[in-house]
Amino acid sequence: MQAFFNIFINFFILLTPFFVLSVFLSVTQDETPARRRVIAVRVTIAVLVTTLVLFYFGGSIFEVLGITLDAFRIGAGSLLFLNAVALVSGRASVPGDRVEGGDMSVVPLAIPITVGPATVGALLIFGAKEQSMGEMAIGSLALVSAVLCVGIILYVATAIERILGRYGISILTKLTGLILAALSAQITFTGIKGFLELNP
Repeated sequence: MQAFFNIFINFFILLTPFFVLSVFLSVTQDETPARRRVIAVRVTIAVLVTTLVLFYFGGSIFEVLGITLDAFRIGAGSLLFLNAVALVSGRASVPGDRVEGGDMSVVPLAIPITVGPATVGALLIFGAKEQSMGEMAIGSLALVSAVLCVGIILYVATAIERILGRYGISILTKLTGLILAALSAQITFTGIKGFLELNP
C-alpha cells in the first residue's frame, strides 16, 4: 500500500495537474460546462493510453536506442527541473492554441500539455526500472489512478474555478513546481550515482 501511494504521488505530480487545469480553463473558456466535461473525458482517455504505452515499453525503447537507464535519468531529470522552474516562475509555455474546427482534447491538451517531454522521460524511467510482475502491476494501478484523478479535476474544472479562482490555481501550480523540482533532483542524482558506479 505504501509503495502504491508513493508511486501514485510521483505520477500525479509529474502530470502537473494544476498547470493542466489552468491551461484547460483557458483554451475552453468559450465552451459550455457540458462541453468542457466531454473534452475532459477525451483528454483523460488520450493521456491514459499515452502514459501506459510509455510505461510498458520504456525498457524496449532503451534497448532499441542503446541508451542506458542512468544516462536517461540524468537527461530526464534535467528536463524535469527546467519544467519545474517554469512552473514556479509562472513562465510555463502553452504550445499551440485550439485549431479552428479541430479537436483540442488530444493536441494540445493531452499532448504536450499533460504529457510533455519531461513527463515522457520520467515515465520511460519509471517503466524501465520496474522488474517483477507485481511491481509492474502496482505501478500500472498507480499510474491509472493518477491519470483518473487529473481527469476528475478537469471534469469539475468549472466548479474549481469558481471556488479557487485563477489566483488560487496559480498558487497550486507553483507548489506543484516546487515538488517537481525535488523529484527531478532525485532522478538526476540517482542517474549520476549509477552512471559513475558510486556505492549507495
